[in-house]
Amino acid sequence: MYHNNSIRILTGNSHPELAHAVAERLNVPLVPCTVKNFSNGEINVKISESVRDEDVFIIQSGCDDVNDNLMELLILISACKTASARRITAVIPCFPYARMDKKDKSRAPITAKLVANMLTVAGCDHVITMDLHASQIQGFFDIPVDNLWSEPLMMGYIKRSIPGWQDAVVVSPDAGGAKRVTAMADKLNIEFALIHRKRDGKSLTAPERMELLVGDVKDKVAILVDDMVDSGSTLALAARTLRDAGAKSVHALISHGLLSGSNLTLIDELPIHELVVTNTIPQGKHKEAIAKLVTVDVSPTIAESIRRTHNGESISLLFGEWAETTGVIAV
Repeated sequence: MYHNNSIRILTGNSHPELAHAVAERLNVPLVPCTVKNFSNGEINVKISESVRDEDVFIIQSGCDDVNDNLMELLILISACKTASARRITAVIPCFPYARMDKKDKSRAPITAKLVANMLTVAGCDHVITMDLHASQIQGFFDIPVDNLWSEPLMMGYIKRSIPGWQDAVVVSPDAGGAKRVTAMADKLNIEFALIHRKRDGKSLTAPERMELLVGDVKDKVAILVDDMVDSGSTLALAARTLRDAGAKSVHALISHGLLSGSNLTLIDELPIHELVVTNTIPQGKHKEAIAKLVTVDVSPTIAESIRRTHNGESISLLFGEWAETTGVIAV
């Protein structure tokens, strides 16, 4: 139990806004910490306060310059370890390299496992993350991993902000998300649909198309649910497929809005009513480019998981109705 030690929160350069929001919620100041690059690109870290025998939480997301951000996190962990921190928890809202979780073709690396090894070797004792691309990544670690869900936040958003949701259909754009959408549909007591994605021909460059495999969206509100949107190609294909299948309107709810495509304004032209993402990744510059973008704030969930971890309490409450009521729309 860590009641006698204070919570110490540090952050690198990946997502300072989220770190400040979490610290404010916990009523704990951020530890003054400078993370800079030398002229040759090497990262220099300076922690300006003692963390000896403290319970340290380092908030760093895998976004934008993902390799620099990962290296910053590893160096911060190592610095706290050698400064005699009692416990070091890496809070990684969007886990880097999460899509490389299996050997899907010959000679492919399982980079998510490599990241897990690097975090452990650096001196990490515990990991808090959100909506892992694949749950088995938790098994890549020999230390405790808490995989928080954005699902309750999204369900709260559906109930508050999507008119006529009681007659909507939750849709997965691929077979991999089937478990996610069926669980959501059960909790909301509404129908679900699955889209099947395939290439026209055997070549890797052949155009892709989608078809509705299970469920019916005709004259209904379609709620498209996925764990990440990167270039937006899957989103575009799925939105057009749903429109062609007769959906009344399409709402896209996606956990991690990477949105690293070069032309983000194209998303506004898609047949979707809105694109709802969480702020596990900074959305400031995306909002300027995408008028349809809505951000749901995850800082209450992350702050509560830190508080409960520090006090030795169970975090299972964060997967239920508590989180549904806390999802606020970030401005």
